Amino acid sequence: MVCLGNICRSPLAEGIMKEIVQREGIDWEIDSAGTGAWHAGETPDPRSVEVSRRNGIHIADQRARQFTAEDFSVFDYILAMDASNFRDILKLAPTEDARQKVEMIMNYAYPGENRRVPDPYYGGPSGFDDVFELLTHGCEAVLRQLK
Repeated sequence: MVCLGNICRSPLAEGIMKEIVQREGIDWEIDSAGTGAWHAGETPDPRSVEVSRRNGIHIADQRARQFTAEDFSVFDYILAMDASNFRDILKLAPTEDARQKVEMIMNYAYPGENRRVPDPYYGGPSGFDDVFELLTHGCEAVLRQLK
């Protein structure tokens, strides 16, 4: 799960996906990262922590990190939150096989539409609620297709 700073969208996606696969009894390694390093080592945005807490998911222990080329050798699927993140991830892909691992997360729910998950950082709390719902829908679609 990859967004820009790894403090809003991708930590939510990581937490939601972990909750879903745990509920299903599936053993997948799930992580998140940002294309930038501005927040490396920081906890998720308090608004992300709060919306996830209200939905029974704990993400406060996560720490932001920057996406690296090594992630292509660790993960089978790399899910971007928006087109900018998608392009930045592809720039780091060492091979065509690595490029094939990258997808927009919402394409699992809305194939081929390249819908973005909006960045709620500069908005109010309701934006985080909207992103949580959108990512829940996206993560459930990921599970259905990859299970």
